[in-house]
Amino acid sequence: QVQLVESGGGLVQPGGSLRLSCAVSKTIGSPDILGWYRQAPGKQRELVALLTDGGIISYGRSVPGRFTISRDATANMLYLQMVNLQPEDTAVYYCHTRTGGDGKWGQGTQVTVSS
Repeated sequence: QVQLVESGGGLVQPGGSLRLSCAVSKTIGSPDILGWYRQAPGKQRELVALLTDGGIISYGRSVPGRFTISRDATANMLYLQMVNLQPEDTAVYYCHTRTGGDGKWGQGTQVTVSS
């Protein structure tokens, strides 16, 4: 059963913007932590941004200040707004939730930044 579904990826030119969305299945319940990770070709998966159920936000050290994580709890949606995208942002972006000790991953959405 698919519980996290990402969308919004695609091909964008340097300097462009994208908003990624993650639909969180109600079967997951109320996650303690929601987040975005990314994995570039030949590299390890890395943290992009985390949002706790209490509203605390943190960003990965390699993520510039051009990314913003947000949530619509009513709609069970998680978002990642990315502006001024650069080629080094090219990666597969994954949605992640953690409820207690149970972590879930989405299938990922490809973001390619290229002219």
